[in-house]
Formats: sequence, structure tokens, C-alpha cells
Amino acid sequence: MKKLILFTLLFTVFFSTAQKKELRNANKFFISGEYSSAIDLLDSAKDIFDSSDDKIKSQAMLLYGKIHTSMEDFELAMKAFDMSKNLGTSDQILNPEVRKLETAIITSAVGDNETENFSSAAKKLKMVYDLNTETNQEYLYYAASSAVNSLDYPLALNYYELLRDIKYEGIETKFFITEVSSGNEIEINSETEFNLLQKSKEYENPREEDTDSKFPEIVKNIALIYKELGQNDKALAAIEAARSSNPDDVGLIMTAANIYFELGNKEAFKLAMAEAIEKDPNNAILYYNLGVVSADLGEKDDAISYYEKSIGLDPNNENSYLNLVALILEGEQDIVSQMNSLGTSRADNLKYDELKELRENLYKQCIPILKDLISINNNIEAIRTLMNIYGTIGDNTGYMEMKNLLEQQD
Repeated sequence: MKKLILFTLLFTVFFSTAQKKELRNANKFFISGEYSSAIDLLDSAKDIFDSSDDKIKSQAMLLYGKIHTSMEDFELAMKAFDMSKNLGTSDQILNPEVRKLETAIITSAVGDNETENFSSAAKKLKMVYDLNTETNQEYLYYAASSAVNSLDYPLALNYYELLRDIKYEGIETKFFITEVSSGNEIEINSETEFNLLQKSKEYENPREEDTDSKFPEIVKNIALIYKELGQNDKALAAIEAARSSNPDDVGLIMTAANIYFELGNKEAFKLAMAEAIEKDPNNAILYYNLGVVSADLGEKDDAISYYEKSIGLDPNNENSYLNLVALILEGEQDIVSQMNSLGTSRADNLKYDELKELRENLYKQCIPILKDLISINNNIEAIRTLMNIYGTIGDNTGYMEMKNLLEQQD
């Protein structure tokens, strides 16, 4: 009996030594960059490792993960690290290797996006999220964007709905500080550097600013994808479900409005925009958008009022000026057609003079609007329009002023 026990003990020691030897040899291949040889050796010793204890198994799986990471077999690396963790590898040992895997996947995904292999990039970025669903949520957001770029709408929908379910907002804090020497405000990339610069006399006026939540955009994209897939009912249901839990969220209201617009339901768009204005009455963009749709619906007076309100709230909103002028001049063509249809009778001449005055009144309405726009940044379209107006009404001084200003822009 004692001899049998001794023989068993010697066999166990020999077997353990063989396991460790195979691991050492495989690791040497890995370190020297001979990844295929390392894999072949581990695979050939599979029976030995299968019969070993969890400690040896966990070390083998850890090495498998490291090799697969280097070979960019990312899915196999993830599985190997997961098995190693389940077999008892400590976070202290495993986490640095997982971080290396994350970096390798992200680098590969960036390369895929640069070569427009968006489908591959999407799946790799989803892997990064799967590695740590608590800290890597932003990569699921990037994965969804890449899936959209690949036109794989079902995959993108899956990712966006997951983002919606985890209520991902993606709010980031940005750091800004002003250089005393130049007076220019610059963005600082890290909070650590930001805190250091605040102690320097060369910088002043530090401030922090949070980015907008991405949640309304996510909901909007879900709805737009449903629309792209021809499922309009689901598109609207996605918006209404989001709004039911956040009824006062202006971003979601605007998202709903945009979906209505995309679906051609302009009346519903107007109602949603009006609700958004009620909650955010000083938002110039809201009034501009209402102006666009009101003009499209033929509600000219309302459109003019909305554009004027937009300009009052944001005097630098160039599109509001241009659209307002275009709307005022909309009736010019009809006036010109009437003028050209008249004969030479005394009654026709009187009618012609009336129409001419009416046309000039339209131009005179536009002159101060165009002047205000030009004063912002010499908008070329505004300069050309005003030059033509001055030419038509016979204001040679104004015409030459705009002509000279236009030449200065070239």
C-alpha cells in the first residue's frame, strides 16, 4: 500500500511539472511573437490541461487570451479571459490584460471606420461594451453609429434600443479656460490639466460646461430607423413611449416634431413645436423651424411672425433673415406677371403704376432686413439681393455701394 501511495505521489508531481513546462514553453513562444506556435503547443497539451487543477487551467486560459488579443482574434480572447476569471484568476492579474484587449479592439475598430468597413467596426465596438457594460457604454453608442453607417438598420436598431433601455445619456463635462496673453478661450482635455492651469497666473476665467444629453437623439434614431424600415407606427410609438416618461423634455418634444415632419404630418409638427416653445420660449431655432413649416403650409403671415421672433431672439440667425426676405418677395412674380399682361390704355397704365408701387413696397420692406443681415458678416447672398433691389428701384447710390461691397468679398 505504501508503494502505491508513493507511486501516485511521484506521478502527480511529474504531471504537475509537465503542465508547468508546457505553459512556460507556450509563454516563450508568445513573448517572442510566435503566436501560432504558442497556440499549437497549448492545443497539443489540451489533455494535460483538462486533467489539471483550476489554477493551471486559469493560467492556460489567461495565456490563450493574451495570444488571441495579439492575433486580433478578439472574440476568442474575450472567451478565454472570461473562462480564466471563472477559474479563479484575480482581477489584479486579469484587468490589465482586459484593458489591453479593449485598446486593441478600439484601435482595430477605428481603423475599420477609417477604411469605411463600418459593419466590422460596429461589432468590435459592441465587444468593448460587452467587456464592461458599466464603464464602456459610450462604445455601444459608437457601435450604433457605425451600424447606421453600414446601413445595417436592424443591427443599429438593436444597439439603440439597448442604449434606450439602459437610459444612456452620454453627458460629458468640458473644461475651458482663457489665456491671459491672447484673450482666447481654449478647451482643456483633462480635469487634471484644468485644475493645474487654474493655479497659473497665465490663465483666467475657468469654466465647466456639460454637453447635452444624447438620449433624445437615441430615441429619434430609433424612430427614424423604424421609419426607414417602413414601420411608421412603431416610429411614433417609440417617441410617445419616451415622452410619456419625460413629458417636459424639450429635446424629446423636438424629436417628436422632427419625426412628424419626416412623416409628412406637418400639422402634428406645428403642434409639437408650439408645445416646445411653450416650455422654452426663448429658443430662436424653434421659431425658425415653425416659420419654415408655416411657410410650407401657405400660412404666410404666421411664417413672417415666426421669422421675426427668431431674429429678435437671435439677431445673428442668418437663415431667418434670408427666409423672411424670400417670403416677402414671394408675391413679386405674380405682380410682375400682371404688369406684363397689361395693355396701353389709360386704365391699364393706372393699374401698372399701382402694381409698380406695390412691387417697390415689397422691396422697401426687404431693404432694412437685408441691411441688418449684411451688418452681421457681409452675407454675399444678401449683398447680391440688395444690389438687385436698388437697381430695380433706381437707387444708383445704393446699387454702387452694394456692387463695391460685393467686389470686396472676392
